[in-house]
Amino acid sequence: METTRHFTATTYVVHDGECLLHDHDRLDMLLPPGGHLDRDELPREAALREVREETGLDVTLLEPETSVTADFGRELPPAEHTMLYDVDVLDGAVAHQHIDFVYYGKAADRTFAPDDGERATDRWRWFTLDDLRTRDGLTEEVVTLGIEAIERVESERRNRG
Repeated sequence: METTRHFTATTYVVHDGECLLHDHDRLDMLLPPGGHLDRDELPREAALREVREETGLDVTLLEPETSVTADFGRELPPAEHTMLYDVDVLDGAVAHQHIDFVYYGKAADRTFAPDDGERATDRWRWFTLDDLRTRDGLTEEVVTLGIEAIERVESERRNRG
């Protein structure tokens, strides 16, 4: 069986030391905003678009340092993490996977204004470090990446003064 792979982008959004997650109705999991890359998008563009569509929040992604120059191209700033998820398994074989580019972002505020205006904003919740550490209803990677996102964003904020 051939495995189908799709590229996705996820952003752990942080504001005032808390990380934003939502109750994903179809997956019945608490997850950060994210989704599939459109055909003409780069991963960072998709990460920002997904946050904007799902929440309406203005987010700035952390900028990793890059150093490669190229005569006929450019280096793309890397994601914080690149994850491979098995989405569907049929007859014991992986049929569908997501290659997920994971980013950390700083929200300017907490004003929700989803693009379609009909998304349930009451499904979104801000999690403190303590909330994440209690792991109530959270997967291990959401806890790990959420904590790391808060620590990285807060560290950057402190370093910039």
